Amino acid sequence: MTEKITMPQLGESVTEGTISSWLVKEGDQVNKYDPIAEIMTDKVNAEVPTSIAGTITEIVASEGETIAVGDLMCYIKTEGSQEPTETSDGSDKREEISKTEVSQSKPEDQSMKKRYSPAVLRMAQENDIDLEQVDGTGKGGRISRKDIERIIKSGETPKKVAKTEMPTEPVKDTSPKRSVEQVSKSAPPVQDGDVEIPVTGVRKAIANNMVKSKTEIPHAWMTVEVDVTDLVKYRNQIKGEFKEKEGFNLTFFAFFVKAVAQTLKEYPQLNSMWAEDKIIQKKNINLSIAVAKGQELFVPVIKHADEKSIKGIAKDINELASKARDGKLTQSDMEGGTFTVNNTGSFGSISSMGVINHPQAAILQVESIVKRPVIMNDMFAARDMVNLSLSLDHRVLDGLVCGQFLARLKEILENINSATTNVY
Repeated sequence: MTEKITMPQLGESVTEGTISSWLVKEGDQVNKYDPIAEIMTDKVNAEVPTSIAGTITEIVASEGETIAVGDLMCYIKTEGSQEPTETSDGSDKREEISKTEVSQSKPEDQSMKKRYSPAVLRMAQENDIDLEQVDGTGKGGRISRKDIERIIKSGETPKKVAKTEMPTEPVKDTSPKRSVEQVSKSAPPVQDGDVEIPVTGVRKAIANNMVKSKTEIPHAWMTVEVDVTDLVKYRNQIKGEFKEKEGFNLTFFAFFVKAVAQTLKEYPQLNSMWAEDKIIQKKNINLSIAVAKGQELFVPVIKHADEKSIKGIAKDINELASKARDGKLTQSDMEGGTFTVNNTGSFGSISSMGVINHPQAAILQVESIVKRPVIMNDMFAARDMVNLSLSLDHRVLDGLVCGQFLARLKEILENINSATTNVY
């Protein structure tokens, strides 16, 4: 018999995924648990295995297409499906299935024409395409991303036609007469020498998540300046010995992450999420951190950061960054984050305001450590200074508690030195 393979849910808040590439083609034999496709979401990249053995009979979703969790990806004919089985009325079930497959492949079958993927809907809306007038090439007349891309490329865009009971004259397509100003409102003009870069994969996932964050979350911001001269001196004293002993680097960022985890224990309000009719204050302190792989950005999670030493956090940072570079981050590595700490200082930034990682309530930007002249005891002194910038969800948090959080975090960081702190 023929079985359906659907888009799995690859994370607790994941609702859709983009098919990066198919690892099989129609006609291929697959064993149970063989990977058949690479899927990209806003949380993780993962291979999707098949739960059954058989033959790939039809691939429904195209590469680059974004489909919702539970949507059809492909059909697999299971082993032994060639054997005829009789139905209750004595008819040949194999013949019945065969007839069904034939009827589904006929052009007149339009049963899936209106099952649009999110990607198809977005592209149609952005390009003013009437999907009712598009002939889909997918199973059951389903319209795929490639169908829309072909229409856009051809320039023959089906427009929505206003319906009237008694049309007195043909409806004219006035789109060629639109002014340059009108066109520019929908899309910037493309001129000779411009490069058009399709928005796909990680960039599309980031874009969708950022739009959701900015449209749903009322952002507010606060910044404090912190003197980390003693922290810098202490870390520089022990970094060589630490690397030789442990085999990985002791970064400044590990100290900041540990300090944030400690401060969240004292101010758990910032470790919360908005849930419409209530605020959920999370018990576990799981810190999301941003790591890059080329042009791709991932946000893995350091679990139970408050229970770990600076050395333990440094080890987690090193392992998560290595897994990101090697493409080995798992779904478990990416889920469960309750607060984000972003190391923008690694790019030389000294001031920035982060967009909150939905559905969290806050994100902290750790900027670059810069040596600056500071007045101490009415005299100038060269000190290592860093800005900490907090973005907060104003539905969940107010300025008072966030100001207290930053003041306490500043106090902890300014008192890290060889006498007060043990990285182990």
